Amino acid sequence: MARRGKHRRPRTNPLTRGAVVAAGAGTAALALPLLGATTASAAPAAQAPAAAQPTPPAKSVTYTVAKGDTLYSIANEQDVRGGWRKLYKDNRKAVGDNPRLIHPGLKLKVKTAKASTADTTSKPSTTSRTTAKTATTATTSQSVVTATPVAEKTYANDLDGWINQALDIMAQKGIPGSYDGIYRNIMRESSGNPQAINNWDSNAAAGTPSKGLLQVIDPTFQAYHVDGTSWDPFDPVANITAACNYAAARYGSIDNVFGAY
Repeated sequence: MARRGKHRRPRTNPLTRGAVVAAGAGTAALALPLLGATTASAAPAAQAPAAAQPTPPAKSVTYTVAKGDTLYSIANEQDVRGGWRKLYKDNRKAVGDNPRLIHPGLKLKVKTAKASTADTTSKPSTTSRTTAKTATTATTSQSVVTATPVAEKTYANDLDGWINQALDIMAQKGIPGSYDGIYRNIMRESSGNPQAINNWDSNAAAGTPSKGLLQVIDPTFQAYHVDGTSWDPFDPVANITAACNYAAARYGSIDNVFGAY
């Protein structure tokens, strides 16, 4: 009887499991390990930080001073880097020694950072200035207060009403000043009499007597008259706004006036 063949499964070397054998005739077999069906995806490349946007260069333009302008208001409107002090420094020869006193028609070199500005700038028209100022809001740390157009309000025909009406007009025109500063100077200059006139001082001797609540002489009233108010220097609101406009140009604000001005 023929001997039964061995049918036991041959042992498999654990070192050769999971390997593909690539061999040629007469060559030794090279075991190549199998790779899994999935491979780890490459880690995403770190994003480079966004490049900082360069600050646009300031553009040099010519600005023509209009009534009511101050170096502060011009620097603010034209976005001058360094503010009014930089504007004054760049125009010291034209302005002179008093930065608070600039005259209508004066040409200033302005380095503006505004996105679009014509080569020569000038004050917007009275209508556009009034509209813009009416829509402007004053922001405080706690609330936002919107300026109310003067035409929509009523005022008492007395000193309190005149001052409050003048303050609303000044807010729309960008003229600084407070109730206390105006009241203090009125009481010193005229005791609250809108028809007051000084006929004895040097101005009177020169033919230009001081008039009204804040004792303004005619040349000053005409030079600093505020658009939208009466041309009568005895008109209480016109007198207050013109005087405050002059005080802002010369002293920074009526609040800084504590004596004859």
